[in-house]
Amino acid sequence: MFDPAPEHPYPDADRPDEVPAPHALLEPVLGLLGSWYGRGQGGYPTLTEEFAYAQEVTFSHDGRPFLRYEARAWLLDADEAPLRPSARESGWWRLQPDGRVEALITQPTGIAEIMVGRATDNTVDLSTHEVALAPTAKKVSATRRHYTLTDDDTLTFVHDLEAVGQPLQHHLSARLRRKG
Repeated sequence: MFDPAPEHPYPDADRPDEVPAPHALLEPVLGLLGSWYGRGQGGYPTLTEEFAYAQEVTFSHDGRPFLRYEARAWLLDADEAPLRPSARESGWWRLQPDGRVEALITQPTGIAEIMVGRATDNTVDLSTHEVALAPTAKKVSATRRHYTLTDDDTLTFVHDLEAVGQPLQHHLSARLRRKG
């Protein structure tokens, strides 16, 4: 008989008291582990105006050479109060030898990206390898993401976007601080 809640035999990153040691291939991104929160600015030629947003990003692992990635954002009003949920995405970053990264990122808006890049010296650069779109998703052709971890424990994020007939260009940037 299937037991829906058996005693779990393997350590899991969701249980902080049982987090295994990170895999050696995670070495270039160990500084990213944890949750980050901050503010950012965004815009795009197809939008009527620039916008402010809050963002939370979490990186975790389960002992294998993968980072679990989750991000969510909220649009902010002029007083920096949340207006409504905005972007949300989740996925996996697959670390390879020599700092190569393969990232799989999905969004509830029907966009799935496979990105490739490198992790070196507290930076991660990712660019589109392929984009898959649900039939009703916005036409996204390419993205580029740049993450930088600074000496003062700030994570900066820059996201370029090629979508809906526009060329690859700046879309989002944020400064995030480690939570707790």
